[in-house]
Amino acid sequence: MQTGNVGSALLALGHYAPERRVTNAEIEARLGVEPGWTLKRTGIAERRFAAPDEALSDLAVKAGEMALAKSGLDRASLGLVVLATSTPDHLLPPTAPLVAHRLGAGSAGAIDMAGACGGFLYALSFADGFVRQNQAPALVIAANILSRRLNLDDPVSAVLFGDGAGAALLVPSERQTAGVRGLHLASEGAAYDLIQIPAGGSRRPFVDGLGPDAALMHISDGRAVFTRAVKIMTDASNKALARAGLSIDDIDFFVPHQANARIIGAAQRQLGVPDEKLLSSVALYANSSAATIPLTLSLAAEQTPLRTGQRILMSAAGAGLTGGAVVFEV
Repeated sequence: MQTGNVGSALLALGHYAPERRVTNAEIEARLGVEPGWTLKRTGIAERRFAAPDEALSDLAVKAGEMALAKSGLDRASLGLVVLATSTPDHLLPPTAPLVAHRLGAGSAGAIDMAGACGGFLYALSFADGFVRQNQAPALVIAANILSRRLNLDDPVSAVLFGDGAGAALLVPSERQTAGVRGLHLASEGAAYDLIQIPAGGSRRPFVDGLGPDAALMHISDGRAVFTRAVKIMTDASNKALARAGLSIDDIDFFVPHQANARIIGAAQRQLGVPDEKLLSSVALYANSSAATIPLTLSLAAEQTPLRTGQRILMSAAGAGLTGGAVVFEV
């Protein structure tokens, strides 16, 4: 993945989680299930929901602002802002140009990436290539407001998702090994219908007469999602490690997409990742789709700052199905 003599270093991380905490008790009471049902099945204790006046761009700007403030980087030097999201402010125009403008980087290139739960990995690999080719900084933000796409009467999905944002700022580095060391991206379109929001696109536009749940998330087969997600995440991780010329023993941290504790645990076991190398935030922040990996990294780095040369394995799978894995050297 390295291009020329330039690496792509991680200069700073940022995150934002809305203030409103939604406990399991609140959702379980609505669903009419016994207390503890959610935690036992998902490993999730609570999640965050955006305020009524918060839009996706608001979450993204706050996460990006945190990363930029930590870095001290001249915002005018940013060459690219990539926003990984499935819940943009509008279907048109894309949200990234607005986010870049609000962050003081209005002249930077700016693009949305709709890669569902794998979106951050796609955005990160794209930004890494941009930094190496153009020798200019790139800001990757992943953010989602999934609470507005949930059927809170559906026990399959109501307990899993929350809102949040994470950001990673990449800059050119003289260390050629800095940045993406190994990458494998994957998809499984045969499972396209497993997770979807039926209406809102060209296949089924919003029109009068659609039922209210047509714009809400549907998971048709949770068991199939589990099996396929774990396979995509583990296979992609092994291929990314092989392309980096590394083994799991060479990795300092494993940051999987925070789908739920069962998927995380299954991927961890199959890859042979020891507990001390696993980073997770799913218990307190649930599944915010593409945002979970940078959110988890930023939260962890606040407690124990990352060190130059550390290697991070990130892996994800989600709707589409789409996913992959990245081996990244700090």
